[in-house]
Amino acid sequence: MLRPLPMKHVRLLVLTEDLQRASLALAQAESFHADTRPPEEARLTGAPGRRYGELFRIAHARLDKIGKLTPSGNAPQLQEVRVILEPELQSVTEWLGEIWSECSRYEERHRRLDDEERLVKEQEAALANFANLDIDLGMLRKKTRFLDFYVGIVPRENLHRLEGAVKLADHFLYPYMTSGDNTHLVIVGPAGTKEAQLGSVLQAAGFQHLALPEGLDREPDSKLAELSRRRREIEEERRTLDSRFARWSAGFEGRLQDAQRVLLLAEPLVILDPAIRSSGHLAYLAGWSPAYALQRLRERLEEGLEHPFTLETRDPRSDERPLVPTVPVRNRLLQPFSMLVKQYGIPQYGEIDPTPLFAATFLLMFGSMFGDVGQGAVIAAVAWYWRPRLGRFYLFGIMAGLSSVAFGFLFGSLFGYEQLLPALWMSPLHDPILMLRLALAWGVLFLATACTLAIYNRLVVGNLAGAIFGPHGLINLLFYLSLVWGGLNLAIGEAFGLLPLFLATGSLLVLAVDGWRHLEAPLGEKILVVFIQTLETVISYVSNTLSFLRIAAFSLNHVALAIAIFTLADMMGTFGRVVTIVLGNLFMILLEGGIVLIQVLRLEFYEGFARYFSGEGHEFTPLRMRRTGGN
Repeated sequence: MLRPLPMKHVRLLVLTEDLQRASLALAQAESFHADTRPPEEARLTGAPGRRYGELFRIAHARLDKIGKLTPSGNAPQLQEVRVILEPELQSVTEWLGEIWSECSRYEERHRRLDDEERLVKEQEAALANFANLDIDLGMLRKKTRFLDFYVGIVPRENLHRLEGAVKLADHFLYPYMTSGDNTHLVIVGPAGTKEAQLGSVLQAAGFQHLALPEGLDREPDSKLAELSRRRREIEEERRTLDSRFARWSAGFEGRLQDAQRVLLLAEPLVILDPAIRSSGHLAYLAGWSPAYALQRLRERLEEGLEHPFTLETRDPRSDERPLVPTVPVRNRLLQPFSMLVKQYGIPQYGEIDPTPLFAATFLLMFGSMFGDVGQGAVIAAVAWYWRPRLGRFYLFGIMAGLSSVAFGFLFGSLFGYEQLLPALWMSPLHDPILMLRLALAWGVLFLATACTLAIYNRLVVGNLAGAIFGPHGLINLLFYLSLVWGGLNLAIGEAFGLLPLFLATGSLLVLAVDGWRHLEAPLGEKILVVFIQTLETVISYVSNTLSFLRIAAFSLNHVALAIAIFTLADMMGTFGRVVTIVLGNLFMILLEGGIVLIQVLRLEFYEGFARYFSGEGHEFTPLRMRRTGGN
């Protein structure tokens, strides 16, 4: 399960007239991933599917536009698989063009009504600022030879001060409406003489001008009534237009679904077009297929093609590994973990698929850090209840909850109570030192496994130097195990040991020499860089190992937090005790459970994936036949 499925390179030669049938057969087989590289034969330069693809894209674009205006109910189901030749596709494209021409005229009329309605709304919003001003608004827009008008808003706390300043400038201030913290007002005064002085006063008072919209040259009440009437007229015009369009579009709903079926049948050839080359009557197509699916692929081609064909297969070459797609995990229980792995990347062909290992280690760490029968059962029950919203990811919540339940039985914890269930092992708080030792042991095993997988992955792709000298390679693993060996000797009261010291020092020297050989810099700089890299190797392995102490820390924290909640509950009355325990458990599930989830993912991604998983591959996406017109 850890190793990827073996893949084969497939080379198909067919007659050009059989291309549509070949594309349908490959889509029905659902095991062909196109290889878009040009063929090795120089004469295969033709592109027989280009015109077909252009017609398809034009028809598809028109169908999408029409579909936004004329919803056709349920998506059409594809019952019969048949070949769509270019003349039929062209006929459908032309018909869709005629329909879209009519639809676009309707859309344009709809857009004009929308623009007019928006203008009416803008004028109504503008009039709201002058609703209490019962004069002809056109008079305020026209500056006369002798009078200036200022219409605007000023903060209410500045009104009294502004009124006095305006009087000094021989102007008159008339407030006509108060809205919130602002006052709407009109200022009238003689033109020219003290305009500059008044401008500075208005600016200091926070005065904001209100623009008078064009066309509002009458009393606000009269104009509002006219705008309201026009809005009703626009709504009536829109209803009439929609009704006419609905009656017209109902006449071609069935044919529109037929067009969708034609595009569904034409789609496989269009998808394969970048991988198709031809010379005369001969067409070439290449791709990748799982080894187990080759027989079914050949049978589909034999059933679907009218003329003979050639199907050649071979193993991927070493230089092709980055191009070979990786078949994703199909196991239903592992799918939610596979989704999380994809957030980091896709394993390159030949690399170990980390999904099974990730699932097992994640569940072990989450359960040990958040072990409680009751709280784990709640998590699993909530994931089950919300499965329509969570989709396939609900299994992740159920398995995480069940892991918590399993460790809850080991720890003897039920909603924080440790007296109701007999512990199959012990409570973490009974022996914290043992928990810390187990966490360190787990960290050593985890990191050593990650380094081993890194070595394997590099050997698979032919990177021998990287497997030996690269980060987390064989020399790194030797240093780490030697360091652990010496550390264990110190822990039991003995000396570090000559052999582990020799191995640790020797491996560091080998890494330093390898780094020195690949570094081009002045002598002093090389010495400094190599020293820092060597020191960083030591520090990183020590710190990465200690990072796993958080597993023990959170298992102890879980018990300590439960004790704190029960201590607080004991200070309450009967009702308060029940409420405190319920809210405390809810707090632990939501907050502590979320923190534990983040910490486990951090250990998986940064201490695990970063060591052995490149994530530079691409997923196997076979050509498929869509059976419905839905997107």
